[in-house]
Amino acid sequence: MFSTIVVGTDGSETANAAVALAMDLARSGGATVHLVHAIKASPGGAPLVQVGQSVVVRGDSAMTRTVQEAADAVLANASERSAGVTVETHTASGAPADALIGFAEKVGADLIVVGSKGLRGAHRLIGSVPNSIAHGAPCHVLIVKTT
Repeated sequence: MFSTIVVGTDGSETANAAVALAMDLARSGGATVHLVHAIKASPGGAPLVQVGQSVVVRGDSAMTRTVQEAADAVLANASERSAGVTVETHTASGAPADALIGFAEKVGADLIVVGSKGLRGAHRLIGSVPNSIAHGAPCHVLIVKTT
C-alpha cells in the first residue's frame, strides 16, 4: 500500500513508538523508511538538537560535529528496529514539522508517521508538530497514539 514512509525521530518515547509502527508497516508492505532527525536553529542561528530535551549549541565546528554526532546516535538507535526493512537515515535542518514535510515532498513519500505528542492541552490549540504535519503534508499522515 505504501512504498515510501517518512518518520521523524528525536529519540523520545513518542518518536520511538512512531518509528516502531512505521517499521511494522514497511515490513508488511515492502516499503522503504526514511528516518529523519530535524536540527532546529535558535533565533541567533546556532544549531539546536533535540534528544529528549533541547540543547543549545554554539556554531563553531567542534559543536557542529557534536550536534551531528548526537543526530547520528538518535538515527542509529531508531535504525535498530529495522530488521527486514530498507531504511535510509537523514538529518534535516529546520523546525521538525517543516523538515518532515519538506523531506516527504523531496522523496515523494506516500506516508508520514509521527507520534501524538503535543496534541493535548494548549498545544492542541496553538499548534503542534503532528497538527502542523497533518495540515501541511503532501501525502497521508498517520498520527500514532502515544499518550
